[in-house]
Amino acid sequence: MYLLRHFVILCLFTFGCILWHFFPTIHKKTSRLEQPNIVFILADVRNETNHVEKPNIVFILADDLGWADVGYNNPYIITPNIDKLAKEGVILNQSYVAQTCGPTRAALMTGYYPYRLGFQVRGPSNTTPGGLPLSSKILPQTLKQMGYSTYMVGKWHLGFCNVEYTPTRRGFDSFYGYYVASEDHYNHSAIGALDLHDNLDPDWSQNGTYSSYLYSDKAVDFIESHDKAKPFFMYLAYQSVHSPNEVPQKYYDMYPSVKNEGRRTIMAMVTALDDGIGKVVRALQENGLRENTLIIFSSDNGAPVNVQHEGSNWPLLGVKQQLYEGGTRAVAFIHGDMLKKTGYTYNGMIHVVDWYPTIASIASGEVQDQDMDGINVWNALSTNSASPREEMVYNIMTDWDVAAIRIGDYKLMTGKNHHNACWTPPPEAEGKWGGESCFLQQKGDVYLFNLKDDPSERINLAEKLPDKVDLLMRRLEERSKKVIPGFQKDEFVLESLPSNFGGVWSHGWC
Repeated sequence: MYLLRHFVILCLFTFGCILWHFFPTIHKKTSRLEQPNIVFILADVRNETNHVEKPNIVFILADDLGWADVGYNNPYIITPNIDKLAKEGVILNQSYVAQTCGPTRAALMTGYYPYRLGFQVRGPSNTTPGGLPLSSKILPQTLKQMGYSTYMVGKWHLGFCNVEYTPTRRGFDSFYGYYVASEDHYNHSAIGALDLHDNLDPDWSQNGTYSSYLYSDKAVDFIESHDKAKPFFMYLAYQSVHSPNEVPQKYYDMYPSVKNEGRRTIMAMVTALDDGIGKVVRALQENGLRENTLIIFSSDNGAPVNVQHEGSNWPLLGVKQQLYEGGTRAVAFIHGDMLKKTGYTYNGMIHVVDWYPTIASIASGEVQDQDMDGINVWNALSTNSASPREEMVYNIMTDWDVAAIRIGDYKLMTGKNHHNACWTPPPEAEGKWGGESCFLQQKGDVYLFNLKDDPSERINLAEKLPDKVDLLMRRLEERSKKVIPGFQKDEFVLESLPSNFGGVWSHGWC
């Protein structure tokens, strides 16, 4: 290829000299503006050869971040980097995820609803055999086939009992992070054992390094060492702001007026997360990659709101683990120069399963899996046109006896395990946004909401609109035919214990 390129250049140069010598009037009539055309054509060939026309993609997933836990939704929160990216890009006002972290991650990686993967309630625990089905071709595997380098930093939570379930066997060129659901932010241990891995090797060297610092630095390392001749996909799955509630003192000191200690710590953790994101964005800029990089940001579920975790989903109803909007409507935005329109809020419906086919299309590819639940929403997001998604299954959890589906503006919830949800204003806004109010348990186990008129789910329309209930119920029953059994919380394999692996949560026991 190198010799061929130079041969072409030599031929063009020779041909130009002949024209100049025998037809001297040509160069006098040709303006300087036209002369670079040959160079431009050669540059196009070079770009195509090196694939740099494909954008880099950075997908940032925050953990347990609530609707009112970012500055652009809550002025009491200090998140200048997130706010700038969101406001300069496209804020996704109706971007949905699953009710907990494992199901959302499974849906993101596969483009399938979690109830079709056995992840509808939870992912595999530390001692549970299994993981994301190995028969599923997941997102990084598809992107590698499209010529992308693939990096992952942070939380996996999709199974690790066998090495085949781990990130570097599922399409990631490099992985730095942890396997399980949660761990200490400083010593990186879960239930008394280390869970921090550099590819497949345990990393004991970071005891004392705060998680947001650690994962931001690793993301920067990948950016700085990346071969710019290839596009890259980075999945940056932060540990923040999942419990335990831990944060460097300097961030805690930024919220002196917040009297609720738990809430103050969560707000500080969000600001530390924001600092890390700012560091990653600066690294993209300093390495000449910012203009050709699309940044996608989302939470994995709504915030829990309890004495262990004082997140806030206000003014939405409900919390993590519930199928109300507060548990499933994610803080999300996209940012990048390849967007045709920016600086607005997109109100079309999208679901986490849509990111797989959408990212594949951005990467100049196409997903061939016709059975996938995800829909390519790129044109809608980048032009502010109508979303192709008109229906969405929140989840179908038979073992929890709860399910929810949405068609258009109407959302149907069924089952017994969703009573007593609350609207909970964050403590820092006490006296300004109203007091706490809980959802009054109503007769029956069917709830129907018009989310366009009632996004906070305050009015149950089930009795007034029985025909609408019947329509959504029939569709939900049809979808339920594809439910497969999920992971059981009480599964336990003795061979999984870290004592068998030098005090590390490790693969190799199933």
